[in-house]
Amino acid sequence: MSKQQVTAPVEAGKTYNIAITGLGHSGEGVGRYQDFTVFVPGALPGEQITAQITTVKKNYAVGHITEIEVPSPHRIPPECSIYQQCGGCQLQHLTYEEQLNVKRQQVVDAITRIGKLPDVTVHPTLGADNPWYYRNKMQFPVGLQQGKVVVGCYSQGSHDIVDTDNCLIQQQINNAIVREVRTVIAELGIEPYNEHTGQGVIRHVLGRVGTATGEVMVVLVTATDRLPKQDQVIERLKNKIPGLVSLVQNINPKRTNIIMGNKTVTLWGQDTITDKLGEFRFAISARSFFQVNTIQAEVLYNQAVKYAGLTGSETVIDAYCGTGTITLFLARKAKKVYGIEIVEPAILDARKNAVNNNVANVEFMVGDAVQVMPRLFKQGIRPDVIVVDPPRAGCEQKVLETFVNMEPKRIVYVSCNPASLARDLAVLAEKGYVVKEVQPVDMFSQTFHVECVALILS
Repeated sequence: MSKQQVTAPVEAGKTYNIAITGLGHSGEGVGRYQDFTVFVPGALPGEQITAQITTVKKNYAVGHITEIEVPSPHRIPPECSIYQQCGGCQLQHLTYEEQLNVKRQQVVDAITRIGKLPDVTVHPTLGADNPWYYRNKMQFPVGLQQGKVVVGCYSQGSHDIVDTDNCLIQQQINNAIVREVRTVIAELGIEPYNEHTGQGVIRHVLGRVGTATGEVMVVLVTATDRLPKQDQVIERLKNKIPGLVSLVQNINPKRTNIIMGNKTVTLWGQDTITDKLGEFRFAISARSFFQVNTIQAEVLYNQAVKYAGLTGSETVIDAYCGTGTITLFLARKAKKVYGIEIVEPAILDARKNAVNNNVANVEFMVGDAVQVMPRLFKQGIRPDVIVVDPPRAGCEQKVLETFVNMEPKRIVYVSCNPASLARDLAVLAEKGYVVKEVQPVDMFSQTFHVECVALILS
Protein backbone atom coordinates (compact mmCIF):
# COMPACT_ATOMS: atom_id res chain seq x y z
CA MET A 1 0.00 0.00 0.00
CA SER A 2 1.51 3.36 -1.01
CA LYS A 3 1.96 6.10 1.52
CA GLN A 4 -0.67 8.82 1.40
CA GLN A 5 0.58 12.08 -0.14
CA VAL A 6 1.13 14.64 2.64
CA THR A 7 -0.36 18.01 1.71
CA ALA A 8 1.43 21.14 2.92
CA PRO A 9 -0.71 23.10 5.42
CA VAL A 10 0.15 26.41 3.70
CA GLU A 11 -0.70 27.78 0.26
CA ALA A 12 1.18 30.22 -1.95
CA GLY A 13 -0.32 33.70 -1.82
CA LYS A 14 -1.97 33.25 1.58
CA THR A 15 -0.79 34.76 4.89
CA TYR A 16 -0.16 32.90 8.15
CA ASN A 17 0.89 33.72 11.71
CA ILE A 18 4.27 32.12 12.39
CA ALA A 19 6.53 31.97 15.46
CA ILE A 20 10.20 32.25 14.47
CA THR A 21 12.41 29.92 16.47
CA GLY A 22 15.82 30.11 14.78
CA LEU A 23 17.93 31.21 11.84
CA GLY A 24 18.67 29.15 8.74
CA HIS A 25 22.02 28.67 7.02
CA SER A 26 21.50 31.82 4.93
CA GLY A 27 20.43 34.04 7.83
CA GLU A 28 16.70 33.72 7.17
CA GLY A 29 14.19 33.22 9.98
CA VAL A 30 12.95 29.65 10.52
CA GLY A 31 9.51 28.95 11.94
CA ARG A 32 6.83 26.29 11.81
CA TYR A 33 3.17 26.37 10.89
CA GLN A 34 1.28 23.23 11.99
CA ASP A 35 4.67 21.51 12.29
CA PHE A 36 5.60 22.50 8.73
CA THR A 37 8.86 24.44 8.23
CA VAL A 38 8.63 27.97 6.84
CA PHE A 39 11.67 30.09 5.95
CA VAL A 40 11.18 33.86 6.18
CA PRO A 41 14.05 36.19 5.18
CA GLY A 42 14.43 39.13 7.56
CA ALA A 43 12.63 37.45 10.47
CA LEU A 44 14.47 36.93 13.77
CA PRO A 45 14.28 34.26 16.50
CA GLY A 46 11.64 35.03 19.12
CA GLU A 47 9.45 37.03 16.75
CA GLN A 48 5.79 36.50 16.01
CA ILE A 49 5.13 37.51 12.42
CA THR A 50 2.56 37.38 9.67
CA ALA A 51 4.09 36.04 6.47
CA GLN A 52 2.75 35.70 2.95
CA ILE A 53 3.82 32.40 1.39
CA THR A 54 5.66 32.77 -1.92
CA THR A 55 6.93 29.22 -2.51
CA VAL A 56 5.68 25.81 -1.35
CA LYS A 57 7.88 22.71 -1.62
CA LYS A 58 7.38 19.16 -0.38
CA ASN A 59 9.07 19.69 3.00
CA TYR A 60 9.11 23.45 3.48
CA ALA A 61 7.76 26.79 2.34
CA VAL A 62 9.22 30.26 1.88
CA GLY A 63 7.43 33.48 2.74
CA HIS A 64 8.00 37.18 3.23
CA ILE A 65 7.08 39.35 6.20
CA THR A 66 3.87 41.34 5.91
CA GLU A 67 3.76 42.32 9.59
CA ILE A 68 5.95 41.89 12.68
CA GLU A 69 3.47 41.42 15.53
CA VAL A 70 6.02 40.79 18.29
CA PRO A 71 9.52 42.03 17.37
CA SER A 72 12.72 40.57 18.76
CA PRO A 73 14.29 42.70 21.53
CA HIS A 74 17.50 42.41 19.48
CA ARG A 75 16.00 43.89 16.29
CA ILE A 76 17.53 47.23 15.23
CA PRO A 77 17.18 49.46 12.16
CA PRO A 78 19.86 48.48 9.60
CA GLU A 79 22.59 51.07 9.13
CA CYS A 80 22.75 50.66 5.33
CA SER A 81 20.29 52.61 3.19
CA ILE A 82 20.17 49.86 0.51
CA TYR A 83 20.14 46.93 2.93
CA GLN A 84 16.70 45.70 1.83
CA GLN A 85 17.69 45.59 -1.85
CA CYS A 86 21.29 44.37 -1.59
CA GLY A 87 22.25 40.73 -1.10
CA GLY A 88 25.64 41.39 0.51
CA CYS A 89 24.59 41.39 4.20
CA GLN A 90 21.87 39.43 5.98
CA LEU A 91 22.07 40.39 9.68
CA GLN A 92 22.33 44.18 9.88
CA HIS A 93 18.89 44.26 11.51
CA LEU A 94 20.29 42.27 14.47
CA THR A 95 22.46 43.77 17.23
CA TYR A 96 26.09 42.78 16.91
CA GLU A 97 26.12 41.09 20.32
CA GLU A 98 23.20 38.92 19.23
CA GLN A 99 24.84 38.21 15.85
CA LEU A 100 27.68 36.60 17.81
CA ASN A 101 25.18 34.58 19.86
CA VAL A 102 23.24 33.27 16.85
CA LYS A 103 26.47 32.33 15.07
CA ARG A 104 27.52 30.27 18.07
CA GLN A 105 24.06 28.68 18.11
CA GLN A 106 24.40 27.85 14.42
CA VAL A 107 27.57 25.89 15.28
CA VAL A 108 25.94 24.19 18.29
CA ASP A 109 22.92 23.15 16.22
CA ALA A 110 25.09 21.72 13.43
CA ILE A 111 27.30 19.73 15.78
CA THR A 112 24.39 18.29 17.77
CA ARG A 113 21.93 17.67 14.90
CA ILE A 114 24.24 16.77 12.01
CA GLY A 115 27.27 15.53 13.92
CA LYS A 116 25.24 13.86 16.70
CA LEU A 117 27.89 15.11 19.17
CA PRO A 118 25.93 16.65 22.08
CA ASP A 119 28.83 16.99 24.54
CA VAL A 120 31.22 19.20 22.57
CA THR A 121 32.12 22.53 24.18
CA VAL A 122 31.35 25.43 21.79
CA HIS A 123 32.82 28.67 23.09
CA PRO A 124 31.29 32.14 22.66
CA THR A 125 32.05 33.60 19.23
CA LEU A 126 35.17 35.77 19.07
CA GLY A 127 33.81 39.07 17.72
CA ALA A 128 35.49 41.97 15.97
CA ASP A 129 36.39 45.21 17.75
CA ASN A 130 34.83 47.01 14.78
CA PRO A 131 32.20 45.04 12.84
CA TRP A 132 32.10 47.63 10.01
CA TYR A 133 34.39 48.62 7.11
CA TYR A 134 36.52 45.48 7.39
CA ARG A 135 36.70 43.91 3.91
CA ASN A 136 40.08 44.35 2.21
CA LYS A 137 38.75 42.95 -1.07
CA MET A 138 35.87 44.29 -3.15
CA GLN A 139 34.53 42.81 -6.38
CA PHE A 140 31.46 44.49 -7.83
CA PRO A 141 29.77 43.98 -11.21
CA VAL A 142 29.44 46.96 -13.56
CA GLY A 143 26.33 47.57 -15.68
CA LEU A 144 24.06 50.09 -17.35
CA GLN A 145 20.59 50.91 -16.02
CA GLN A 146 18.42 53.44 -17.86
CA GLY A 147 21.51 54.88 -19.52
CA LYS A 148 23.40 55.28 -16.22
CA VAL A 149 26.58 53.41 -15.23
CA VAL A 150 26.00 51.38 -12.03
CA VAL A 151 28.51 49.55 -9.83
CA GLY A 152 27.55 47.52 -6.75
CA CYS A 153 26.31 44.26 -5.27
CA TYR A 154 23.73 42.07 -6.91
CA SER A 155 20.25 42.23 -5.47
CA GLN A 156 19.53 39.13 -3.43
CA GLY A 157 18.74 36.15 -5.65
CA SER A 158 19.21 38.04 -8.92
CA HIS A 159 21.75 39.66 -11.24
CA ASP A 160 20.21 43.11 -10.90
CA ILE A 161 22.97 45.48 -9.78
CA VAL A 162 22.21 47.67 -6.75
CA ASP A 163 24.22 50.87 -7.31
CA THR A 164 26.48 51.32 -4.29
CA ASP A 165 28.39 54.38 -3.05
CA ASN A 166 29.26 53.40 0.49
CA CYS A 167 29.23 49.70 1.38
CA LEU A 168 29.43 49.54 5.18
CA ILE A 169 31.45 46.31 5.26
CA GLN A 170 34.05 47.42 2.69
CA GLN A 171 37.14 49.34 3.72
CA GLN A 172 36.60 52.97 2.81
CA ILE A 173 39.27 53.01 0.10
CA ASN A 174 37.32 50.29 -1.74
CA ASN A 175 34.26 52.54 -1.66
CA ALA A 176 36.40 55.34 -3.10
CA ILE A 177 37.50 52.97 -5.90
CA VAL A 178 33.84 52.22 -6.76
CA ARG A 179 32.98 55.92 -6.97
CA GLU A 180 36.03 56.86 -9.06
CA VAL A 181 35.78 53.95 -11.49
CA ARG A 182 32.06 54.62 -12.03
CA THR A 183 32.83 58.28 -12.78
CA VAL A 184 35.72 57.46 -15.12
CA ILE A 185 33.69 54.89 -17.08
CA ALA A 186 30.78 57.31 -17.46
CA GLU A 187 32.83 60.39 -18.37
CA LEU A 188 35.08 58.56 -20.85
CA GLY A 189 32.12 56.76 -22.42
CA ILE A 190 33.49 53.23 -21.87
CA GLU A 191 30.66 50.74 -22.34
CA PRO A 192 29.78 48.43 -19.42
CA TYR A 193 29.40 44.76 -20.25
CA ASN A 194 25.90 43.38 -20.83
CA GLU A 195 25.73 39.76 -19.71
CA HIS A 196 22.54 39.18 -21.73
CA THR A 197 23.97 40.31 -25.08
CA GLY A 198 27.67 39.64 -24.45
CA GLN A 199 28.43 43.17 -25.67
CA GLY A 200 30.43 45.88 -23.88
CA VAL A 201 33.78 46.20 -22.15
CA ILE A 202 33.91 46.55 -18.34
CA ARG A 203 32.50 43.53 -16.48
CA HIS A 204 33.70 43.98 -12.89
CA VAL A 205 35.82 46.27 -10.78
CA LEU A 206 37.97 44.79 -8.00
CA GLY A 207 39.72 46.62 -5.21
CA ARG A 208 42.36 45.15 -2.90
CA VAL A 209 43.80 46.95 0.11
CA GLY A 210 46.79 46.12 2.27
CA THR A 211 45.22 46.74 5.68
CA ALA A 212 48.59 47.06 7.41
CA THR A 213 50.47 48.77 4.55
CA GLY A 214 47.87 51.00 2.89
CA GLU A 215 48.86 49.73 -0.56
CA VAL A 216 45.95 49.64 -3.03
CA MET A 217 45.30 47.62 -6.19
CA VAL A 218 42.52 48.25 -8.73
CA VAL A 219 41.57 45.48 -11.15
CA LEU A 220 39.34 46.19 -14.15
CA VAL A 221 37.84 43.00 -15.54
CA THR A 222 37.09 43.42 -19.24
CA ALA A 223 35.40 41.29 -21.88
CA THR A 224 37.81 42.73 -24.48
CA ASP A 225 41.58 42.45 -24.89
CA ARG A 226 41.88 46.20 -25.30
CA LEU A 227 40.80 48.72 -22.66
CA PRO A 228 39.50 51.79 -24.51
CA LYS A 229 41.12 55.11 -23.56
CA GLN A 230 43.60 53.16 -21.43
CA ASP A 231 46.04 56.04 -20.91
CA GLN A 232 43.28 58.36 -19.72
CA VAL A 233 41.91 55.70 -17.37
CA ILE A 234 45.36 55.16 -15.86
CA GLU A 235 46.04 58.88 -15.40
CA ARG A 236 42.68 59.63 -13.79
CA LEU A 237 42.74 56.70 -11.37
CA LYS A 238 46.38 57.39 -10.40
CA ASN A 239 45.44 60.92 -9.42
CA LYS A 240 42.19 60.08 -7.63
CA ILE A 241 42.80 56.93 -5.55
CA PRO A 242 45.03 57.35 -2.47
CA GLY A 243 47.62 54.61 -1.97
CA LEU A 244 47.22 53.19 -5.49
CA VAL A 245 50.35 51.24 -6.43
CA SER A 246 48.90 48.71 -8.89
CA LEU A 247 46.40 49.04 -11.73
CA VAL A 248 45.62 45.72 -13.43
CA GLN A 249 43.43 44.55 -16.30
CA ASN A 250 42.01 41.04 -16.17
CA ILE A 251 40.54 39.75 -19.44
CA ASN A 252 37.49 37.47 -19.34
CA PRO A 253 35.85 37.10 -22.78
CA LYS A 254 33.67 34.11 -21.82
CA ARG A 255 29.89 34.13 -21.36
CA THR A 256 30.12 33.01 -17.74
CA ASN A 257 29.27 33.96 -14.15
CA ILE A 258 32.91 33.42 -13.15
CA ILE A 259 34.35 36.84 -12.41
CA MET A 260 37.97 36.58 -13.54
CA GLY A 261 39.54 35.22 -16.71
CA ASN A 262 42.91 33.55 -17.18
CA LYS A 263 44.83 36.52 -18.60
CA THR A 264 46.04 39.37 -16.38
CA VAL A 265 48.01 42.43 -17.50
CA THR A 266 49.53 45.10 -15.26
CA LEU A 267 48.62 48.45 -16.80
CA TRP A 268 50.55 50.59 -14.34
CA GLY A 269 52.65 50.13 -11.19
CA GLN A 270 53.38 46.89 -9.36
CA ASP A 271 52.08 43.38 -10.09
CA THR A 272 51.24 42.87 -6.42
CA ILE A 273 50.44 44.71 -3.21
CA THR A 274 51.76 43.76 0.24
CA ASP A 275 49.83 43.12 3.44
CA LYS A 276 50.72 41.70 6.83
CA LEU A 277 49.21 38.98 8.97
CA GLY A 278 50.86 38.97 12.35
CA GLU A 279 54.60 39.31 11.79
CA PHE A 280 54.42 37.96 8.23
CA ARG A 281 54.28 39.92 4.97
CA PHE A 282 52.38 38.57 1.98
CA ALA A 283 52.51 39.60 -1.68
CA ILE A 284 48.97 39.63 -3.08
CA SER A 285 48.29 39.53 -6.81
CA ALA A 286 45.00 40.18 -8.58
CA ARG A 287 44.02 36.51 -8.34
CA SER A 288 45.71 35.51 -5.05
CA PHE A 289 43.66 34.10 -2.22
CA PHE A 290 43.97 36.20 0.93
CA GLN A 291 41.56 36.41 3.86
CA VAL A 292 39.24 39.40 3.33
CA ASN A 293 39.21 40.40 7.03
CA THR A 294 42.87 40.82 7.93
CA ILE A 295 42.37 41.58 11.61
CA GLN A 296 40.03 38.66 12.32
CA ALA A 297 42.12 36.31 10.16
CA GLU A 298 44.93 36.85 12.65
CA VAL A 299 42.54 35.92 15.48
CA LEU A 300 41.53 32.76 13.58
CA TYR A 301 45.10 31.69 12.83
CA ASN A 302 46.29 32.33 16.38
CA GLN A 303 43.45 30.13 17.60
CA ALA A 304 44.56 27.34 15.24
CA VAL A 305 48.13 27.63 16.55
CA LYS A 306 46.84 27.57 20.14
CA TYR A 307 44.88 24.36 19.49
CA ALA A 308 47.94 22.81 17.79
CA GLY A 309 49.66 22.95 21.21
CA LEU A 310 53.14 23.34 19.74
CA THR A 311 56.31 23.27 21.84
CA GLY A 312 58.89 23.46 19.05
CA SER A 313 59.52 19.74 18.64
CA GLU A 314 56.49 18.79 16.54
CA THR A 315 56.08 17.76 12.92
CA VAL A 316 52.91 19.30 11.45
CA ILE A 317 51.02 18.69 8.21
CA ASP A 318 48.91 21.58 6.92
CA ALA A 319 46.49 19.99 4.45
CA TYR A 320 44.69 22.39 2.07
CA CYS A 321 47.40 24.95 2.89
CA GLY A 322 46.48 27.41 0.12
CA THR A 323 49.05 30.20 -0.12
CA GLY A 324 50.67 29.13 3.15
CA THR A 325 49.26 31.67 5.58
CA ILE A 326 48.38 29.26 8.40
CA THR A 327 51.51 27.25 7.56
CA LEU A 328 53.78 30.17 8.41
CA PHE A 329 51.94 30.83 11.68
CA LEU A 330 52.45 27.16 12.63
CA ALA A 331 56.11 27.19 11.57
CA ARG A 332 56.95 29.80 14.23
CA LYS A 333 56.37 27.17 16.94
CA ALA A 334 56.89 23.80 15.22
CA LYS A 335 59.99 21.86 14.25
CA LYS A 336 58.79 21.25 10.66
CA VAL A 337 55.58 21.96 8.72
CA TYR A 338 54.54 20.31 5.46
CA GLY A 339 51.99 22.25 3.41
CA ILE A 340 49.86 20.35 0.86
CA GLU A 341 47.63 22.01 -1.74
CA ILE A 342 46.18 20.72 -5.02
CA VAL A 343 46.19 24.18 -6.69
CA GLU A 344 49.66 24.72 -8.13
CA PRO A 345 49.58 28.58 -8.35
CA ALA A 346 48.73 28.68 -4.63
CA ILE A 347 51.78 26.52 -3.82
CA LEU A 348 54.00 28.80 -5.92
CA ASP A 349 52.70 31.74 -3.88
CA ALA A 350 53.23 29.78 -0.65
CA ARG A 351 56.86 29.09 -1.50
CA LYS A 352 57.44 32.78 -2.28
CA ASN A 353 55.77 33.77 0.99
CA ALA A 354 58.06 31.42 2.95
CA VAL A 355 61.19 32.81 1.27
CA ASN A 356 60.07 36.42 1.67
CA ASN A 357 59.50 35.85 5.40
CA ASN A 358 62.74 33.89 5.95
CA VAL A 359 60.86 30.79 7.10
CA ALA A 360 63.01 27.73 6.37
CA ASN A 361 61.26 24.95 8.34
CA VAL A 362 58.39 24.55 5.83
CA GLU A 363 58.03 22.39 2.73
CA PHE A 364 55.21 22.91 0.24
CA MET A 365 53.93 20.18 -2.07
CA VAL A 366 51.42 20.24 -4.93
CA GLY A 367 48.94 17.38 -4.89
CA ASP A 368 45.86 15.74 -3.42
CA ALA A 369 46.29 15.20 0.33
CA VAL A 370 44.94 11.65 -0.08
CA GLN A 371 47.91 10.79 -2.29
CA VAL A 372 50.62 13.00 -0.78
CA MET A 373 50.09 12.07 2.87
CA PRO A 374 50.53 8.28 2.48
CA ARG A 375 53.70 9.03 0.50
CA LEU A 376 55.01 11.11 3.41
CA PHE A 377 54.06 8.30 5.79
CA LYS A 378 56.07 5.78 3.73
CA GLN A 379 59.02 8.16 3.95
CA GLY A 380 58.85 7.87 7.73
CA ILE A 381 57.18 11.20 8.42
CA ARG A 382 54.89 10.96 11.45
CA PRO A 383 52.87 14.13 12.07
CA ASP A 384 52.17 15.04 15.67
CA VAL A 385 49.52 17.51 14.47
CA ILE A 386 47.43 17.75 11.29
CA VAL A 387 45.83 21.09 10.50
CA VAL A 388 43.12 21.22 7.86
CA ASP A 389 41.30 24.21 6.35
CA PRO A 390 39.19 22.71 3.54
CA PRO A 391 36.78 24.35 1.08
CA ARG A 392 33.17 24.97 2.09
CA ALA A 393 32.18 21.41 1.15
CA GLY A 394 34.56 20.03 3.79
CA CYS A 395 36.73 16.91 3.48
CA GLU A 396 36.03 13.77 1.50
CA GLN A 397 35.76 10.69 3.71
CA LYS A 398 38.99 9.23 2.26
CA VAL A 399 40.83 12.40 3.33
CA LEU A 400 39.62 11.96 6.91
CA GLU A 401 40.57 8.28 6.82
CA THR A 402 44.04 9.28 5.63
CA PHE A 403 44.36 11.64 8.61
CA VAL A 404 43.36 8.86 11.01
CA ASN A 405 45.77 6.38 9.43
CA MET A 406 48.67 8.77 10.15
CA GLU A 407 47.73 8.71 13.86
CA PRO A 408 48.38 12.35 14.83
CA LYS A 409 47.93 13.26 18.48
CA ARG A 410 45.89 16.30 17.45
CA ILE A 411 43.81 17.40 14.47
CA VAL A 412 42.98 21.09 14.20
CA TYR A 413 40.08 21.67 11.82
CA VAL A 414 39.47 25.20 10.49
CA SER A 415 36.06 25.49 8.83
CA CYS A 416 33.94 28.08 7.05
CA ASN A 417 30.82 25.88 7.12
CA PRO A 418 29.39 24.47 10.39
CA ALA A 419 27.34 21.84 8.50
CA SER A 420 30.28 20.20 6.70
CA LEU A 421 32.41 20.61 9.85
CA ALA A 422 29.81 18.72 11.90
CA ARG A 423 29.60 15.92 9.32
CA ASP A 424 33.40 15.53 9.28
CA LEU A 425 33.69 15.66 13.08
CA ALA A 426 31.20 12.78 13.27
CA VAL A 427 33.42 10.70 10.95
CA LEU A 428 36.51 11.42 13.05
CA ALA A 429 34.59 10.58 16.23
CA GLU A 430 33.56 7.22 14.72
CA LYS A 431 37.26 6.55 14.03
CA GLY A 432 38.11 6.99 17.71
CA TYR A 433 39.07 10.66 17.89
CA VAL A 434 37.55 12.92 20.56
CA VAL A 435 36.13 16.28 19.54
CA LYS A 436 37.22 18.38 22.48
CA GLU A 437 36.04 21.93 21.72
CA VAL A 438 35.12 24.39 18.99
CA GLN A 439 35.88 28.11 18.84
CA PRO A 440 33.69 30.18 16.46
CA VAL A 441 35.29 33.35 15.04
CA ASP A 442 33.34 36.19 13.42
CA MET A 443 35.20 36.89 10.19
CA PHE A 444 32.23 38.31 8.28
CA SER A 445 30.24 40.65 10.51
CA GLN A 446 26.71 41.58 9.38
CA THR A 447 26.47 38.33 7.35
CA PHE A 448 25.37 34.81 8.31
CA HIS A 449 28.84 33.32 7.72
CA VAL A 450 30.84 31.99 10.66
CA GLU A 451 34.32 30.46 10.81
CA CYS A 452 35.30 27.83 13.39
CA VAL A 453 38.38 26.13 14.75
CA ALA A 454 37.87 22.66 16.23
CA LEU A 455 40.30 20.76 18.47
CA ILE A 456 40.24 16.97 17.99
CA LEU A 457 42.38 14.66 20.14
CA SER A 458 43.44 11.05 19.72
